[in-house]
Amino acid sequence: METYIHPTAEIHPSSRIGQGTKVWNYAQIREDAIIGENCVLGKDTYIDKGVSIGSGVKIQNGVSIFQGVYVEDDVFLGPHMCFTNDKVPRAFNSDWKVTPTYVKQGASIGANATIVCGIEIGEYAMIAAGAVVTKDVPPCGLVMGNPAVLKGYVDKEGNRVIVR
Repeated sequence: METYIHPTAEIHPSSRIGQGTKVWNYAQIREDAIIGENCVLGKDTYIDKGVSIGSGVKIQNGVSIFQGVYVEDDVFLGPHMCFTNDKVPRAFNSDWKVTPTYVKQGASIGANATIVCGIEIGEYAMIAAGAVVTKDVPPCGLVMGNPAVLKGYVDKEGNRVIVR
């Protein structure tokens, strides 16, 4: 599979894009970003400088991944979901600090969900559309709501499971 980069995408020369990855309309990939193999970056995606994204990741339209967000392999990021990276955002704060967020292998984040920085989303976790996640999500955890709460568990394929 060949790498595809749409002519409107803006790719910094110091970034690296893996084989088989597709970068669509108006995507922006900043300096020193690393994108794994066989990823899909939808229209209007933004990858901040120094961000590293695993292989097999699907990033839907309108998603921004800022410094301090770490995305492992096989993650799904739904349309217009949002990451933050600053616990105390102020326009006038010149010495702000990045607060890291970790999205582990196979996790899925639904459309328009918001992920507040400083948390870990466990392997194969499922975040419902529109959820506002403020706490760690366990592996295979299913969270929804605002603030998001644990509503159950899913298997590796995303099917809801009953825990006894």
